[in-house]
Amino acid sequence: MIHLYTHNDLDGLGCGILAKLALGEEVEVHYNSVARLNPQVERFLEWTKNDEDKKNDVLWITDLTVNEANSKKIEQFVKNGGKAQFLDHHKTALHLNQYSWAKVLVSYDDGKLTSATTLFYDYLLEQEFISANESLNEFVELIRQYDTWDWEKTGLLKAKQLNDLFSLLSLDEFETRMIERLKSEENFTFNEFEQQILKMEEDKINRYIRKKNRELIQTFIGEHCVGIVHAEMYHSELGNELGKENHHLDYIAILNMGGRKVSFRTIHDHTDVSEVAGKFGGGGHVKASGCTMTDHAFDLFVKEIFPLEPSKIDAPKNQHNVKNNPKGCLYENQNKEKWFIKQNENENWIVEHNHKLLPTSFATFNEAERFVKRQYNAALSRDDQYAEYIKEMKKSKS
Repeated sequence: MIHLYTHNDLDGLGCGILAKLALGEEVEVHYNSVARLNPQVERFLEWTKNDEDKKNDVLWITDLTVNEANSKKIEQFVKNGGKAQFLDHHKTALHLNQYSWAKVLVSYDDGKLTSATTLFYDYLLEQEFISANESLNEFVELIRQYDTWDWEKTGLLKAKQLNDLFSLLSLDEFETRMIERLKSEENFTFNEFEQQILKMEEDKINRYIRKKNRELIQTFIGEHCVGIVHAEMYHSELGNELGKENHHLDYIAILNMGGRKVSFRTIHDHTDVSEVAGKFGGGGHVKASGCTMTDHAFDLFVKEIFPLEPSKIDAPKNQHNVKNNPKGCLYENQNKEKWFIKQNENENWIVEHNHKLLPTSFATFNEAERFVKRQYNAALSRDDQYAEYIKEMKKSKS
């Protein structure tokens, strides 16, 4: 019997679906959270050591990383004649490539990012456990695009919709639907009912993101300017959209207090959130990582920021106080302090704080706005506040 231990997210489930399509009853799939994997692997290794009927069982692990103790035990298991295969695409698992039974690949030779599902599909094809077809190829690519967020670059909304459907159904129901569909259909499609509930889910996600944007708290943690929000669902969508709405933030930390987890997301190339997660014993991708809520993480992301007020959001429907206006636009923070960003005669962007010029200038509006938002936690003011500020400015000059 082959035992596949994989993650319980879409990418991990993709591996489980492929395994069942390829091997049917010859494989037993175990879906795990990050925290549950190592105890499960330890249990498997104990089975094969002590149970004569299980000594020939095969170990496969995808999309989750084993700890150092288990990696040494697996190495011994293989040396004793056991069979194991580890496949992962997380940067934080690259050290496992030292073992013959492990393959960790973050990207292909052409630069395309990998996912656990694509690596596992490659392995099954190579071992001739499965045959490629158009429906399978598309299913695997949709999972890869969603897991790596390439769908945002390519505009392939279908990849996001696949994950939305996964979140709406139970794990068993989603797995059953996908296996039946991939067995019977030449092209991978959503049926009419699924399309209807996906539209409803999209509307729900958008409302949730707007609500959480109003709850976002901004602070500095180390050298990073961070947005912190409490949320129990839609972490990937939240992290991506809140990052775009608040481009000045280095990363978004999403706290799930019930699950005692922290998810880290960034849209920037200059920030590696796998390194951030690593400081708290976690890991993951460069732009999407996570960790458990350790005491240290709790102090930094919950206890110390609890007294802070949520950040103001930019006024959404302005006609006059608009960004990138050379004549100036107004920003204000929770304490009613004001910053006016405008272009000077040298076409540099300067900042006035309560009508007093700050001793710095910027080459672009975006740089000036980033400075004001990061250092003073200010947001674009409403048109009426802008009009009042301009009136006061004219009075002071007359």
